[in-house]
Amino acid sequence: MQKLRPGFTTGSCAQAAAKGAVNMLIGRKLVKNVQITTSSGKKLNLKLIGQKIGRNFAECGVIKDAGSDPYDVTNRIKIYARVSFSKNPGINIRGGKGIGRATKPGLPIPVGEYAINPVPRKMIIREMRNAECGVRNKKGLEITITAPKGEKIAKRTFNPQIGIVGGISIIGTTGIVEPKSTEAYKTSLSMQLDILKAQRSKKPVLVLGYVGEKFAKETLKVNSGAIIKIGDHVGFMLKECVKKGINEVILAGYIGKLIKLINNQFNTHIDFGDKRIETFARYAKLCRAKKEIIKEILRQTTAEAVVAILQKNRLNKVFKTIKRDIMTKINRLTNNKLKVHCLLLDLNSRLCTK
Repeated sequence: MQKLRPGFTTGSCAQAAAKGAVNMLIGRKLVKNVQITTSSGKKLNLKLIGQKIGRNFAECGVIKDAGSDPYDVTNRIKIYARVSFSKNPGINIRGGKGIGRATKPGLPIPVGEYAINPVPRKMIIREMRNAECGVRNKKGLEITITAPKGEKIAKRTFNPQIGIVGGISIIGTTGIVEPKSTEAYKTSLSMQLDILKAQRSKKPVLVLGYVGEKFAKETLKVNSGAIIKIGDHVGFMLKECVKKGINEVILAGYIGKLIKLINNQFNTHIDFGDKRIETFARYAKLCRAKKEIIKEILRQTTAEAVVAILQKNRLNKVFKTIKRDIMTKINRLTNNKLKVHCLLLDLNSRLCTK
């Protein structure tokens, strides 16, 4: 089995580029590599690109490496930092081309600010302060972070949904991208809860995908701004709701996904298990379905085929019992601190339980 390789975040890219640029600004000579210590304490030796030294500035970049994470759409993006002396005191960090701006409250950065998150900012400032001895006769430093292809790549991220426009975010709490990490995805989901809370949305609607989204919009008439597409991260988001003091949510999704919660599979991705058919059969037996129906269920390969069998035989009690036990598992997960309206849907976005 091939060993999975960690990578580094856009925050580490910005930190390394800023360190390289300030060293070139002070030393007046090109730098090929820099070593940084991430916020988690890991040391990285990163290669620099696009080195430039001007009269009052220096600039260089780093190519992002997501390691073995196949979900990181910012892999191989180029992050640049330009550092210049400033007449204004202190260290000023701003964004430029390809770096998004916050447009909604509830994010870790104020509305109108460039999407350079608090931890990367802290790490960049630390690098600048380490170089202070070389700029003691100057009043301050200005750092501009850019990502030339950031605006294009941002369209494939969750930035548009969470209200960051015009480019990517400079993020990373540890500085490291773990193999097969979904950290950035989870962070964006959590931020969407913050935004809804800041907007005083009383009841967020968590949907697993298109099936739940369609039902929420067309049947419940929910404004799209209150809908969060959570994918497979059901347990994570329910816990986040509790953590953020949200008292009530709607959870809507395909029954073929949500039935996995009965087996304590709160990440519904197939990598974590797939006992859906067996679970349906178990509940059909519990609800006294005929033996031939149970056998027919066990011959199926898709959850939707099973749903059709149950509906054809008017076994609505199976759906109700499944929902009851899903709610038992959810209440146990959240310690009864979150009121969840669980809606089990078929692939046509229709309720399985009437």
